[in-house]
Amino acid sequence: MPVSETPAKPKKLSRQQYLDLYYYMRLNREVEETMTRLFRQNKIVGGLYASLGQEAISVGTSYALEKRDWLAPMIRNIGALLVKGVPPRDIFTQHMAKYTSPTKGKDGTSHFGDLDNLHIVSPISMLGDLIPVMTGVAMAGRYLGQKIVTMTWIGDGGSSTGVFHEGLNLAASQKASLVLILENNLWAYSTPVRRQVPLENLADRAKAYGIPSYIVDGNDVVAVYTTAKEAVERARAGEGPILIEAKTFRRRGHAQHDPAEYVPKEQRAYWEKRDPIALYEKFLTEEKLLDSKGKKEIEDKISALLEQEREFAENSPMPPPETAEQGVYCTGPECHDLKPKWERSIDELLPPKSSVDAAWVVEGFGRGGTSSGSTAPIHFGDVPVASAEKSSDPAKPSRKPAASPMKKPFPKKPFRKGGR
Repeated sequence: MPVSETPAKPKKLSRQQYLDLYYYMRLNREVEETMTRLFRQNKIVGGLYASLGQEAISVGTSYALEKRDWLAPMIRNIGALLVKGVPPRDIFTQHMAKYTSPTKGKDGTSHFGDLDNLHIVSPISMLGDLIPVMTGVAMAGRYLGQKIVTMTWIGDGGSSTGVFHEGLNLAASQKASLVLILENNLWAYSTPVRRQVPLENLADRAKAYGIPSYIVDGNDVVAVYTTAKEAVERARAGEGPILIEAKTFRRRGHAQHDPAEYVPKEQRAYWEKRDPIALYEKFLTEEKLLDSKGKKEIEDKISALLEQEREFAENSPMPPPETAEQGVYCTGPECHDLKPKWERSIDELLPPKSSVDAAWVVEGFGRGGTSSGSTAPIHFGDVPVASAEKSSDPAKPSRKPAASPMKKPFPKKPFRKGGR
């Protein structure tokens, strides 16, 4: 039986919010289609990974964040970058390794971020590693007094990595304000999800760490947004991390070089009928939120924007050879000069306000020992209860615990000179 929660009945969105979701999904798809054409013209120098059929997840989840919040996308989350405010030209020039790109031509894929303004952490190729990183960002935000939420994504295959579980356990134990989106697109490269995970719902994994989870139709952008919005609000309120499993399908191969012939034709046909943009257009039309005129206006706006951004990218220069050694390592202010942004008094984190007695209180057992040498009535199993009274003679050594009759001391071997 699934252990995920059912989100509360969603509030009705404003007309602008409905249209924003549509705009960003269409922009997401057209940006990727433009890059596919550039790739086939040998103008993209790195790998190209498509999110065809998964646009509703990137757009719907990131749209639930506020400007102050942080996100860390993966390779199929270009939609999240667009929602956060990254211009298409940055995505084009980055994949074309142009000198005008965010990394000055030093990367041919989506490994770039914006720590100072947009609060975007660069993708990490090692799957799952962004989970502990974004847990750390959430913990740092709490330390600084910022009411931020962090978000990152992982695939069904990536959820089988060790760092997925380590990171989620850390987030849970620290009650970090992290929202983790698990995109179950049914294929980990060429491995079907049922061959790698003995679970019907990957959201059930959250139960092992004592955190809540949701399951959502990843092709329904409104459902994705409203579920993510509820999760973000809960995380911001101090409820700790939340996992959202979005069920969807990867309609193209792992990357451009992969024809995905391992996918059954019937499965592909089924999911092509559930295209998230087509489904959403139908909804908007039925709700009288979008007509043919409004649709054409959005299409013309996207077309004009991408034509301008593509021309900028194609006309941008390649990086000069003499810049090859620059920006390889972060050397301080020359790289970036980020400083903590305190939103509470630093005195709260310094003595005497931050001073606490260095002792653990274990529910049901009492209080443990402190650095001052005192003890407490705490015991486990058949070990006698320790005395809570402090010794009157500070020079008198504390009594050693009795040796267990099951543990005998190892006999000392005689020492022989000149031998082994």
